[in-house]
Amino acid sequence: MTQEGSRIVIKIGSSSLTSAHGEISRRKLERLVEQVVQLKDEGHEVLLVSSGAVAAGYRKLGCLDRPVSLPEKQAAASIGQGLLIEAYSELLLSHGYVGSQILITRSDFTDENRYMNARNTINVLLERGIIPIVNENDTVTVERLKFGDNDTLSAKVAGLVDADMLMILSDIDGLYDADPRKNPNAELLTRVDQITPEIENAAGEPGSSVGTGGMRSKIDAFKISMASGIEAFLGKANVRDILVDAVHGEAKGTYFKTDKNQVNLNKKKQWIAFNSGPEGELVIDNDTKTLITEKKESLLSSGIYSINGRFKKNSVVRVLDLNRNELGLGVVNYSSKELKQILDNSNSKELNNIAVDIEHLVCHLELSIPTGV
Repeated sequence: MTQEGSRIVIKIGSSSLTSAHGEISRRKLERLVEQVVQLKDEGHEVLLVSSGAVAAGYRKLGCLDRPVSLPEKQAAASIGQGLLIEAYSELLLSHGYVGSQILITRSDFTDENRYMNARNTINVLLERGIIPIVNENDTVTVERLKFGDNDTLSAKVAGLVDADMLMILSDIDGLYDADPRKNPNAELLTRVDQITPEIENAAGEPGSSVGTGGMRSKIDAFKISMASGIEAFLGKANVRDILVDAVHGEAKGTYFKTDKNQVNLNKKKQWIAFNSGPEGELVIDNDTKTLITEKKESLLSSGIYSINGRFKKNSVVRVLDLNRNELGLGVVNYSSKELKQILDNSNSKELNNIAVDIEHLVCHLELSIPTGV
């Protein structure tokens, strides 16, 4: 059960907001907003990560089916986003609450200054009782810079604002040990303490023609939230009072639990692990691998075997072993040019200088999940 005054991030998928014809369902929105209002009345801070812009706008664009090309998707989003936020604002205001619109792109997260600016802005809104409504800025985002789906975005937003709980609503009532559409004996997992390879293998493909995310994207989202010390819930959107019941620990669905005492990722390391864009690679020798993954020591210049790519000082780089297995990510203290000069000079005193400080090194050992999801 989530404590009173908790900060809750709720992700709403397209299929949970739209009618069978692909337009915004007023009835579904009203039900959702009523639950959000109840959570607010109970004293919680609520932030929505809402899909639905493309689904809400493509028929107004004159398309009979959901667009496939990027320009048509972006044109539909430019129509649908306005309709979506207008509907949210009207319903929230009728209950005495104010909603705000935040459109975001992946580059807003990969740039650390913009990341912190977004965090500060959202914190001000939440602290003043506003309900931020976040969506990816589909109208201007190019494919290579997209989050991919709002499941991933919601988990990153939850980490950004230090949420207490992430709730993802979908068209399925939780995580199963097998695909329930193919296996009638599949059983609902009511509690998950660790995402195992078996759970990942059971994740299916996208289940709705309206949305873009499937169970695989939700698993990736829960990896991020659990590594950030945030508990999460997955349930079916059309179940009555699903949000309120989930906060009280009484809903049908899957609860993803985490031990906050075992999570030691500060805000800087969360940004490095989940949001930064690595600009190069450092390949390290086996002795150094042991030092940074098992003994938790900083990475010295002398432990670097080779350098790949061009990067500046304070860039994020991937750290690889000799077999090119990724060990983690870190902020490098030298540019690629400076490091190569140090390595070329075997007598350099700087060989024993720190290349990546442990405070800015995020290893898989710390996360127990792949970095850079």
